[in-house]
Amino acid sequence: MNKKNNELVFAPLGGVGEIGMNFGLYGIGPKSSRKWMIVDCGVTFPGPELPGVDLVLPDISFIEEQRDNLLGMVITHAHEDHYGAILDLWPRLECPVHMSAFTAAMLESKREPHQRHQIDIRLFKANETFAVGPFSIKAISVTHSIPEPFSLLIETEFGRVLHTGDWKFDPEPALGQPVDEDQLSKIGDEGLLALVCDSTNAMTDGESPSEKAVNESLTEQITKAPGRVVITTFSSNVGRIRSVMEAARDSGRSLLVLGRSMRRVMDVAGDLGYLDGLPEPVSEDEADSIPRENLAVICTGSQGESRAALAKLARDEMRSLSLTKGDMVIFSSRAIPGNEKAINDIKNGLVEMGVRILENDEALVHVSGHPRRNELRRMYGLTRPTIAVPVHGEAAHLAAHAALAAGEGIAQVASIRNGDLLKIAPGNAEIVDKIEAGRHYKDGLLYGDDRQIGLRDRRKLAFAGIVCLNVIMDEKLNLLDDPDIEAVGLPFTDGGGEGLEDILLEAAIGAIESIPTKRRRDLDLVAEAARRAIRAEARDVWGKKPQVTVFVSQV
Repeated sequence: MNKKNNELVFAPLGGVGEIGMNFGLYGIGPKSSRKWMIVDCGVTFPGPELPGVDLVLPDISFIEEQRDNLLGMVITHAHEDHYGAILDLWPRLECPVHMSAFTAAMLESKREPHQRHQIDIRLFKANETFAVGPFSIKAISVTHSIPEPFSLLIETEFGRVLHTGDWKFDPEPALGQPVDEDQLSKIGDEGLLALVCDSTNAMTDGESPSEKAVNESLTEQITKAPGRVVITTFSSNVGRIRSVMEAARDSGRSLLVLGRSMRRVMDVAGDLGYLDGLPEPVSEDEADSIPRENLAVICTGSQGESRAALAKLARDEMRSLSLTKGDMVIFSSRAIPGNEKAINDIKNGLVEMGVRILENDEALVHVSGHPRRNELRRMYGLTRPTIAVPVHGEAAHLAAHAALAAGEGIAQVASIRNGDLLKIAPGNAEIVDKIEAGRHYKDGLLYGDDRQIGLRDRRKLAFAGIVCLNVIMDEKLNLLDDPDIEAVGLPFTDGGGEGLEDILLEAAIGAIESIPTKRRRDLDLVAEAARRAIRAEARDVWGKKPQVTVFVSQV
């Protein structure tokens, strides 16, 4: 490698300008032949604007084309927005993947039958150092809402970069030890080139409360509740799951677990010792015979997912468990932007049952796993980087973080977005190029962009439905019979009560019969005339133009 022209660069393909789908690239070398390392490989989840889509993945075409120079991937922790795309994307990369034992166990537990590829997983522990090509990585243990979260101290020929991943300062965490601030201070003393840092709560003043305070508040609320208590939270929040289990035990209640993903995470956490010392949850059959005031339930569905346990409880669809007046549901979570309506629908269903809703504005039942502004200030004070690189946030979070870093006296603040290629060294940090950084989608067993998986047409179908017309012409190019028509997703009648299919069929027949017989030899022309007539008639009658497919054949 020609070190004379070497550069250290960072390029996010996801997670910068958005919450979720974290995927970062670090590169060393001259522009023509850099060696690359991936940090995190996450997903985000589709909203109603992406009908039929299962997962949203980063577009990795850039690094896929550089696969010969890709030396490895490092995962900071086992949250979906940081590791959720590995099983889907790794076959296109086939590089070693470095992660903790808990993250590896979580990855294996979510493997689907068709995902049989054997990933080259290499485990690391806190404070261990390992190499990924020209990068030397030290795993720095931090505090978050899941076991084994790490910041990465990346040593390079240009200096050191601290990639924080998700973190917070919590003096009394539910899992693990508090962040070693002396270790961070030592990093600062020895010199830190750049801090690539979490921006999630950069707009929130103060410091995040401790998980212990949430534990104590949950215990108080569960103890004084007169009926059944349901606590819903993120299934991946193992720290919160442990807090709920402790609160149920301390309030004298048995605990029931509802939701497949919740049970999966608890199985992994239990196998690795993170739930030691806590009573075993009861089964659904056992819960049915436990007095209401002696039962607590922890379940999935905090984000309004229609098929999750909480939604089924709100619809009274659970096989052996129901809620009634006097029961309470605690939302031990925050609403991810875009999920508010679905969550409110569930809340309204619960209120109709007479169930009390308890949220963070009434009692401390949730705390974020990300740093607030004073914690960010502490991090900058301890590590004293030359360059600040705000990541993991939407535009407003990134801007607030950048302003805070500048206010803390950081010499260079690099404001970047997905697809920006940031030169960290040598010289001043600056954006030197743009690379492809879009979105791909998992749709069943297939992957692709919005065009490849038919998402654009799917949106149109959701808006105005589809009409299918089958036309058969005889040997003289006249209609053999009335065409068959089927309208899906359209109103049944017009404003006067006449069948809409009949109206559209008449329009299509009229258009076909208006074509001179000789010109009907062109069956494509006949199909297009019928298609246009149906769309025009639908617009006049309904005010919308459906998708139309016309089949024309001659016998």
